Amino acid sequence: MYTDLIIKNNIIFIKQQINDIAHRYRRNPKQISFIAVSKNQSINTINNAISAGQKHFGENYIQEGVKKILWCNKHILHQKLIWHFIGSIQSNKVKFIAQYFDWCHTLHTARIASYLNKHRPEILTPLNILIQINISHSNNKSGILPNQLLNLVEQIIIYPKLKLRGLMAIPEIENNYKQQLKIFTKMFKLFQQLKNNHPTVDTLSIGMSNDMEAAIAAGGNLLRIGTAIFGNRLKN
Repeated sequence: MYTDLIIKNNIIFIKQQINDIAHRYRRNPKQISFIAVSKNQSINTINNAISAGQKHFGENYIQEGVKKILWCNKHILHQKLIWHFIGSIQSNKVKFIAQYFDWCHTLHTARIASYLNKHRPEILTPLNILIQINISHSNNKSGILPNQLLNLVEQIIIYPKLKLRGLMAIPEIENNYKQQLKIFTKMFKLFQQLKNNHPTVDTLSIGMSNDMEAAIAAGGNLLRIGTAIFGNRLKN
């Protein structure tokens, strides 16, 4: 487990990386942000990241995520944290996403959208939604195919407690930069088409530590960074 100083330095380094890459591809670094993927990390470790100024956190597992959110709501009073659910959605746990998280990155069915809307408390702002795209057309990846997007969007935008913000994808692992860029460029084109027709759409969540440069070059503006911040995850 990394110390608070190492985590702070890692966050500073990632911000500098984003800044350098953005300038290289003539993008505004202020328009690019990242989520600290904190699954399987201890509350103490997350608190170290908060102390270093990190506000956006991504959780994959409902029970673990809700526990952390409740702890932070009780103990972190000096700043507003933003919690992103980035894991697979189970129907019997949808209500916890709706009740505790600020963002859901992995929506891919109209049925789940209806459940999220139903369980989102009236006192909260609409749940920010990203639709997950299976851009690699892979049998072992979640998400809808690109040609299914417009139909799903029409079924989502009717819900008042959901706010469509954009798209998310986790392509097959690819170590070749040109191949990374090719697949992310497909996502950006899809994102642009959606953005042109829906004014709330502003977020393209692509890219992790190993393909950050290609994601930024292609037009992504929300990265998901885990190991580069926290080191190897704790095993349950």
